[in-house]
Parts: sequence; structure tokens; C-alpha cells
Amino acid sequence: METVKKSTGLYWILFFVSIAASVIVYKIGGGYSSMVLPFNVTFFAKAMDLM
Repeated sequence: METVKKSTGLYWILFFVSIAASVIVYKIGGGYSSMVLPFNVTFFAKAMDLM
């Protein structure tokens, strides 16, 4: 069986966008920055091909 390498470029882009969003939310709302954390973790895991 051959395994095909999936492209993870989109997930890297989404990860960096979510990091930028968390910085923006932190500057505006401080305590609400944890609302962006699930996106950071999910997109990082998908970019690293862990999920």
C-alpha cells in the first residue's frame, strides 16, 4: 500500500491567520482571546498532519 502525502499548505495559512486573529482579539478584548485557541490548536494539528 502506498501512502499519499496530503497537502497541508492551506492548514498552515489558516494556522497563521488564527494566530493573527488571536493577537487582535487579545489587544481588543483580553480575556476573550481564549475563544480563538481551539482554532489555533486544530489548524496546527492538521498542518502537522497529526489528525
